Amino acid sequence: MREFHTILLILIFITCQSKSEEKNATDSHWQGETIAFVSDRDGNSEIYLMGTDGANARNLTKNPALDFTPSWSSDGQSLYFYSTRDGNAEIYTIRRDGNSLRRLTQHPAADVIPVPSPDGNLVAFMSERDSLSRDLYIMNNDGSDVRALTQNQFYEESPSWSPDGKSILFTRQLREVGDTSHAANGEIHMMNVDGSGVKRLTHKPGYDSGARFSPDGKKIAFYGSHDETWDLYIMNMDGSQISNITNDATECYSPDWSPDGNWLVYTAGRNNIYDIWVINVHTKDRKQLTDSGGRNEGPVWQKAGY
Repeated sequence: MREFHTILLILIFITCQSKSEEKNATDSHWQGETIAFVSDRDGNSEIYLMGTDGANARNLTKNPALDFTPSWSSDGQSLYFYSTRDGNAEIYTIRRDGNSLRRLTQHPAADVIPVPSPDGNLVAFMSERDSLSRDLYIMNNDGSDVRALTQNQFYEESPSWSPDGKSILFTRQLREVGDTSHAANGEIHMMNVDGSGVKRLTHKPGYDSGARFSPDGKKIAFYGSHDETWDLYIMNMDGSQISNITNDATECYSPDWSPDGNWLVYTAGRNNIYDIWVINVHTKDRKQLTDSGGRNEGPVWQKAGY
């Protein structure tokens, strides 16, 4: 019996040590990686940077106007975002050290949600210019050669590139036949980079948005309404096999993939208190990264080495 207890203790020790080493290996793998996000902890919405453990958060934009929806450049040296600092919503870029702020759009209509292409040459964004609603546009990374990819009566949002740069995900608000409510049903669509081949990917009840391709291009993460709250979902790139990976009473939205494709960083909370979390897409383990009060949201993950 004593030998049995000794063997059991050894097995428990080895198991715990293995789990500890696995955790440390994961944390070590994240060292040097950075997450950009939006926070109003200083009184208004600003772009912040922090480590993947939530440490060393710093205000990057430092402006009294609204700064929102950061997106990393392909080389990891800059962030694209939109701001109302010049009177209306325009698109800007800024170096990750806070220098070299540049305004890229110059239009009376609102230009928002910029997302650069994987090769860094193009920027997709949403605009209310020349349209009955908000449509998807594309431009060169210096703000030149602006052209519309969609022009219709639908409200559209949340553009995102495929890893190969050939496709763009976006949300289109559809009003189903017989729907007399004020709110439309947001569904995720995909198109070719020239605006052709628009394909609807989701057909589930409720509003779906914030779609992001996994690093290998095989999966899509997004958020959607479910039983009067918001959850994170993952589906195949063709819209099949949708699975709810959060499935709780907390509002969860705005997912973005870790570079290794094993984690999602996202926003979670309720009652005007929202924080940045990460969740393992395989084990569903979660970690809270911020705890400042107010709204911390819209996280985007950049890999190490930049």
